[in-house]
Amino acid sequence: MPTPSNAHSPDPAQNPGQDPGQDPDPGPAPGSAPDHPAAPLNGRRIRAAIIGTGAIARGSHLPALVQLAAEGEAEVVAAVDIDADAVKAFCEAGGVPHAYTDLDRMLAEQRPDLVSVCTPPTLHREQTVAALRAGAWVWCEKPPTPTLADFDAVEAEEGTDGGPYASIVFQHRFGSGARHVRRLIAEQAMGRPLVAHCQTTWYRDAAYYAVPWRGRWQSEGGGPAMGHGIHQMDLLLDLLGPWSEVRAMAGRLVHDVETEDVSTALVRFENGAMATIVNSVLSPDEVSRIRIDCERATVELTHLYGHSNDNWRITAARGVPDDEAAAWKDFGADVPSSHLEQLRDLVATMRAGERPRSSGADGRTSLELITAIYKSAFTDTTVRAGEIGPGDPYYTAMHGGAPGWAPVVTPASETAPSEEIPA
Repeated sequence: MPTPSNAHSPDPAQNPGQDPGQDPDPGPAPGSAPDHPAAPLNGRRIRAAIIGTGAIARGSHLPALVQLAAEGEAEVVAAVDIDADAVKAFCEAGGVPHAYTDLDRMLAEQRPDLVSVCTPPTLHREQTVAALRAGAWVWCEKPPTPTLADFDAVEAEEGTDGGPYASIVFQHRFGSGARHVRRLIAEQAMGRPLVAHCQTTWYRDAAYYAVPWRGRWQSEGGGPAMGHGIHQMDLLLDLLGPWSEVRAMAGRLVHDVETEDVSTALVRFENGAMATIVNSVLSPDEVSRIRIDCERATVELTHLYGHSNDNWRITAARGVPDDEAAAWKDFGADVPSSHLEQLRDLVATMRAGERPRSSGADGRTSLELITAIYKSAFTDTTVRAGEIGPGDPYYTAMHGGAPGWAPVVTPASETAPSEEIPA
């Protein structure tokens, strides 16, 4: 059976064999990468490696790292992928000096400072833990892990004083627009935030779900709430702060999948604001949107897969002085959201020995909200922040074992092949 992949990385890295072009020594056994302290980062380039050489690695991670290399901040020393031909082609095309098919061996031999994880969610925990134990910081594609239990296991492996830390790719938080609006809301320049709407309404047809691993809890981690809407929900939480309770619904309206293909949620925030969240793969007119109504102005972001200053609009309430409204609308120099902008921030925190944004509790908040959305939808209850922990079935599985949503397990006796009868 082909190794499962996702839209981010169709060639996931694992540890099945030796790296191409190297001697036959298999290196450390899987899971036995030696711990080592991170070398000081001041005055030298950060040594980076990439795990998984699929679309997101080629299109976003490698270009961002290459740009930082051009600026003297980083160097890409290795890439890892289970497919020897794929990783060799990736390295040749990107000028990466070392290709591996064995993650532990790469960590032991190259000793990177930073590892980009660009593989499917089911591999994130194992690979992130291996990198952390080897002393490397981690920058992991979303969704961070399939479950809260996995996320907490990763966090338990982080350093306690100055790293290494594991950060999640939530690039929509970064850029001039998000930074400007975050400051306005934090300072309550436009008054208290009151009402919000978060919308990820995209379109995926039957051919998209014909790929065997899609729409399955085990391999994709969830439906549009987990795999598509997580970026907008994370940005909403970054702007509004912690949520306190959620009430949700989910459905399979079109696609024959294990997960949902649409969900809606009502969310209350600790600051009192109330929001609606819609995540869909059934929407031909695709859009990503966040709208926040404050006491003195409405802020709206409308885009699809990334935003610049022009994608933001601020509408002042009647009676707001023109000069004050004009100041709100001055976003400054345009810095679009991107992997590069988040990577710049991550590298700065690495050099400072500080926990980066979208790591630890800050990186966990959107995963907890998604888990709560599933639990609320599948149990028809209100879920409050902090209530899903060890012992809760949703802590270890997004479907929570709910009838009609959990994968159907067929007894082995029903699937065993019949014996051949000789002629």
